[in-house]
Amino acid sequence: MSMLWSFLDKFESHLCRILLAVFVTLLFVQIVARQIFGFSITWIEELSVILFVWFAYFGASYAARMAAHNRVSFHLNMMPRTRARIVEAIGDAFWIAFNVVFIWQSIAFISRLKPFVKAQTLGWEMRYVYLALPIAFTLMTLRILQVNYLKLVRGIDPADPDKVTVEAVLELAEDEQRAFDRRNH
Repeated sequence: MSMLWSFLDKFESHLCRILLAVFVTLLFVQIVARQIFGFSITWIEELSVILFVWFAYFGASYAARMAAHNRVSFHLNMMPRTRARIVEAIGDAFWIAFNVVFIWQSIAFISRLKPFVKAQTLGWEMRYVYLALPIAFTLMTLRILQVNYLKLVRGIDPADPDKVTVEAVLELAEDEQRAFDRRNH
């Protein structure tokens, strides 16, 4: 059972890796076909765009899981940790409200699409292509709730893996300066 939970917890990561690998491979094949063999495979470009869009939306959901979305946070760093978490939770409540409206509107949009609206070269019904919107925003909403549960209830802070503190940047700059000084003396 723990393998299932581990997989579900990393679902977006796995999906993004697959989507990225497939659309980059397809684009490589398209470039080779055009430049070396002098012909183009018409459906590759359209499929690559669709996969890239799905990659972007599921990547946003993954970023929500990693608490790695862009946000103004300098004011949070000046607050006591408890107050900062409350302010973050309020901001996330607005984010969730936006997502719920977006999910609702995207489902309404997809349901209004006629079956004859198809992708130009693939021939797929566009309603299936646009399913990325409600699916990814639903997952993103669940991930926002998950991160807030971890922070507020369990006391676990899933920090952004790319987050850098001012102190770390200053320390790195000092190290670089020392290395530069050693090379020049």
